[in-house]
Amino acid sequence: MASGTIRYWAAAKAAAGTAEEPYDAGTLADALRNARETHTGQPEFARVLLRCSFLVDGNPVGTRAHETVSLSEGGTVEVLPPFAGGAR
Repeated sequence: MASGTIRYWAAAKAAAGTAEEPYDAGTLADALRNARETHTGQPEFARVLLRCSFLVDGNPVGTRAHETVSLSEGGTVEVLPPFAGGAR
């Protein structure tokens, strides 16, 4: 088990009602399950997470199973919903 920070961006931040919160978890799957339990009163939160991509300590998770992504002590999980726009 490791302790660190989950940072929420854009729609994930709005759905969570906070920019960041701590995690105590061994894997990304555990951290996200704990976050869903923390935000059960905010049903949009779970829906937003389904559309998000994740960075763990700056590394993209991509298509890896969240159960296989270990979290580090003092690490950071970035929760990134799809962003609209871009350069023209």
